Amino acid sequence: MNSVRHLKFSLFILFAVIGFGTLGYYLIEDWSAFDSLYMTVITLATVGFKEVHDLSDEGRAFTLLLILFGAGIIAYVIGSLIRFTVEGELRTILGRKKLEKQISKLQGHYIICGYGRIGNHICHEFKSRPSISFVVVEKDKESCEKLAADGILFVHGDATDDDTLLSAGIRRAQGLITVVTSDTENVYITLTARGLKPDLFILARAGDPGSEKKLRRAGATKVISPYTIGATRMAHAVLRPSVVDFIEIATAGHNLELQLEEILVSPGSRLVNTTLINSGIRRDWNIIIIGIKKADGKMLFNPAPTVSIESGDTLITLGEQPAIQHLEKIASGKPARD
Repeated sequence: MNSVRHLKFSLFILFAVIGFGTLGYYLIEDWSAFDSLYMTVITLATVGFKEVHDLSDEGRAFTLLLILFGAGIIAYVIGSLIRFTVEGELRTILGRKKLEKQISKLQGHYIICGYGRIGNHICHEFKSRPSISFVVVEKDKESCEKLAADGILFVHGDATDDDTLLSAGIRRAQGLITVVTSDTENVYITLTARGLKPDLFILARAGDPGSEKKLRRAGATKVISPYTIGATRMAHAVLRPSVVDFIEIATAGHNLELQLEEILVSPGSRLVNTTLINSGIRRDWNIIIIGIKKADGKMLFNPAPTVSIESGDTLITLGEQPAIQHLEKIASGKPARD
């Protein structure tokens, strides 16, 4: 940055002039190093103190030279400091305004409360999906600096505060994920979010076993305990290693060979009111329908070929990524190329 370079250069010149003046008095007047330094500083600062010792004609000439050059250098240093300060403040203000403008444009996004280890992983997964927009709410300043460096939209503030969640666009949000380390804070965040938007999907993290019921009472749509999931996954890795390997391959967003995905069927899709066998999903794109989640929440596992697809159904699919993307366009009612 230009302001930083100017500041470093001006400070270098200032110290160089102080060194030059100290050496000059030391050699011309034969003073001690401290007296020479003191005389140089009061000369450059133009404070008007009495000379340390009587000056010779050569010393006076050197002092005049030091004042002429030193005054300009001091002015340059002060200007650089002011420029650095003003530009830094302006950069902060403009950066904050730009951030607020970007957040105000979000629609149907997700709000992630907390940027700890779990929040970091969630952001990483969301970033791998360009279609997913999200904003992080974090009250720790260092974490906010990391978010800014990573190019992630964020709001610096307490997620239990109404104004903070409103700044994150909770009225326009599709869902909220609260994963702060304290279960008490997760409960308060859930209560606040539910009060601001009653129909909001809220996913909450539970640390202690007894916190799940409290979070559900507070209004959480779904509660997940990372410790329970982690322990179950580790046990399955020993008891059912092949199953765990399959799930890891199918759910990895970067995997191009196989992908496990859920696809919502929109009212305008040509899949509506067709049976699985007539839809051509398996025949044309080699996609397996593992399950269908109906609009009322009922889940059909391994549905029969004669099951009819209805508007609002969510298809749980397994197939190659290009075929999945093709089916997503058809399910959304958008035209897709064969």
